[in-house]
Amino acid sequence: VQLQASGGGLVQAGGSLRLSCAASGRTLSRLVVGWFRQAPGKAREFVGGISWSGGSPAYADFVKGRFIISRDNNEGTVYLQMNSLKPEDTAVYYCAARGGGITVISRARNAYVAWGQGTQVTVSS
Repeated sequence: VQLQASGGGLVQAGGSLRLSCAASGRTLSRLVVGWFRQAPGKAREFVGGISWSGGSPAYADFVKGRFIISRDNNEGTVYLQMNSLKPEDTAVYYCAARGGGITVISRARNAYVAWGQGTQVTVSS
């Protein structure tokens, strides 16, 4: 499966963006999807994830209360709604999928087998 993240851009601090993750070759509707981000000079870090089997999404502490992950299984798309953006949220954001049949969200990068190309989010102060 090939993933594609979209929706990034330039926004002022306090603003909002919604990122989308879609797949070609296979629907995301039965895959665990995670969002990660990587700022210049820093390691790629877990932002949040959502399972396909129900249950609440998981979030990194630094985005709790500001970011919301949702999915539309009919369209096979996963969304990352980012509110109250801060300059420190500036990064390339990636979506990734775990293997088929897995229902558990993981915070580990190596638990995800398919990655999108990333979309740049820049938050100005």
